[in-house]
Amino acid sequence: MNLPAATAMQVRYGERTILCQIRRSPHRRKRSVAIHVDTDGTVHMDAPQEISDADLRQALQRRGGWIHRHLVEIEARRRLLLPREYVSGETVLYLGRRYRLKVLVGTQVERTALRGGYLEVTVPARSAEAVRTILERWFRQRAKDIFQQRLVATAEPLRWVTHPPALMVRRMQRRWGSCSTNGRITLNASLIHASRECIDYVILHELCHLKAHHHGRAFQRLLDAHLPDWRAIKQRLDGMAELVMRR
Repeated sequence: MNLPAATAMQVRYGERTILCQIRRSPHRRKRSVAIHVDTDGTVHMDAPQEISDADLRQALQRRGGWIHRHLVEIEARRRLLLPREYVSGETVLYLGRRYRLKVLVGTQVERTALRGGYLEVTVPARSAEAVRTILERWFRQRAKDIFQQRLVATAEPLRWVTHPPALMVRRMQRRWGSCSTNGRITLNASLIHASRECIDYVILHELCHLKAHHHGRAFQRLLDAHLPDWRAIKQRLDGMAELVMRR
């Protein structure tokens, strides 16, 4: 009697035990195996229906180092996701760069300014809520200004864009951006924490939807023509989603 095919397995890599979920499909090519590490640290493998558990285990062991490196990166990001206290010394992301937060107290004028490697926030009285409110207001205004500038610059060489479309900036939970049927582009306000190349990629992605209203080959050819390394940029952006979307 044949044993049922495994739906999960674990292997050792150094001191780490790697648990992998297995998804079998009759449509995958024979011996074609793909291993993925999700942003939450879940490891899963797409495999053909008939491949043996021994072959899957061997494939998992061969990729052990690659999986381990991804899990180390995810664990490092999680350590940065501790609840914010909005006090001096915390780090904040702006355009892909880390800045130390510096809270100044004792003036009636609320102010936010970049000075060297610091993001200074001036408040009348020490209050985490006041610092949070001022920071969010500053980030949102910077997002509106910078996204509009980059939208105009990115749209200029695109022949199918006769004029920059209307832009809306708002916080989104699961998307970096969207393009409506009437041509309005919406960008996630949290993108202000990502690098400029990531912002430009998302804007170009949405502008391409003005010509190709899908994610098929025609759409991808547009991206390839105007940003050849868009796949690598997308991977970097998606990999830091938890950090960028942190409030």
